[in-house]
Amino acid sequence: MSYGARARERLPFAWDLWTLGLVASLLLLGLIMVSSASMSVAARELGNPFFYLERQFFFGLVGVLFAWVITRIPTELWDKYSLLLLMLGLSLLLLVLIPGIGAMVNGARRWLRIGPLNFQVSELARVVVLIWVCSYSVRKRAELEQTFAGLAKPLGLLSLAGVLLLLEPDFGATTVLFATGFAVLFIAGARLRNVLILLGVAAAAFSILALTSSYRLKRLTGFLHPWEDPFNSGFQLTQSLIAIGRGSWFGVGLGSSVQKLFYLPEAHTDFVFAVLAEELGLVGVIGVIALFLALVWRSFQISRMAANAGMPFQAYMALAFGIWLGLQASVNIGVNMGVLPTKGLTLPLLSYGRSSLLVSIGWLGVLLRIYHEAKTNSRAAVLRMPSGAR
Repeated sequence: MSYGARARERLPFAWDLWTLGLVASLLLLGLIMVSSASMSVAARELGNPFFYLERQFFFGLVGVLFAWVITRIPTELWDKYSLLLLMLGLSLLLLVLIPGIGAMVNGARRWLRIGPLNFQVSELARVVVLIWVCSYSVRKRAELEQTFAGLAKPLGLLSLAGVLLLLEPDFGATTVLFATGFAVLFIAGARLRNVLILLGVAAAAFSILALTSSYRLKRLTGFLHPWEDPFNSGFQLTQSLIAIGRGSWFGVGLGSSVQKLFYLPEAHTDFVFAVLAEELGLVGVIGVIALFLALVWRSFQISRMAANAGMPFQAYMALAFGIWLGLQASVNIGVNMGVLPTKGLTLPLLSYGRSSLLVSIGWLGVLLRIYHEAKTNSRAAVLRMPSGAR
């Protein structure tokens, strides 16, 4: 262990209070909205109106403990074992496709059954794939900047992960993974010309995938005219739009949503934002968007801190988290508002979802660790300076 690392470990842990405050606000709001959106359904179907609230609270606590453990792990280990983690992620994506191992829910094979619980492997797999992309961006920086092959190699890996995700199928997760990976590689130094060429190839590939499947094409274009079939293909979106429209400026009041009463499907998961808009109105919507923007901006600030401290891998990791969080939140909100095709993506930290919640909070633990290392590296550098130079 280097002198700087030893000096860093002797210093107390540097908690980022801004990140902690923003995450705590989103988690608390998520508990409130999950409770409000799910009480009627849980009471009728499960006999316990607080069933989803209790589970969300429990997995939120588990996620917080998990994040605390991750803050104790030096980020150098994520870089060192990035290839092993990548293999683990791809193995999980393969494993979930095997009948009898992967659990089928709503026509999609995305979950591994662990005892009485289902775990959505794509949530974890996307994180470890992006960790490898961040590691590659540092190890192969010169190749990435100078050659087309330097960009094509990681995109080939992203394509493999995307194919496995599409076989589940999970088109939304594939899109977010590709966009985040592209963004990290571009910021790491990939040439704009090469990025544009491969973006064109990726766009063509996604278009072919959509056009060759009537199911995907219907899902991708149905949001354009939901009122043409409001009781079938457009039902979920029309109910979401009604909820958002009813919210007006200040909402109908917490707990007073009508659309959550068996009208809006998945009200406590993918469409919890619509219930929030109905109950809290435009003011609540702006508040939620502001919280997400602030958390994304804070992750970018931590990324810059890490870069200034001479920690490029950690800088890319913080950057990847911010891009992923912003993209997934934007896609979920866009779907709820009818400006994007319907996708099975949760609203991070707010929607009910055990796998999503655990992985999201765990990744926040990595972000807090990066902040600690960037902060204490700067302090350790000061300690190494001769007293006359300070």
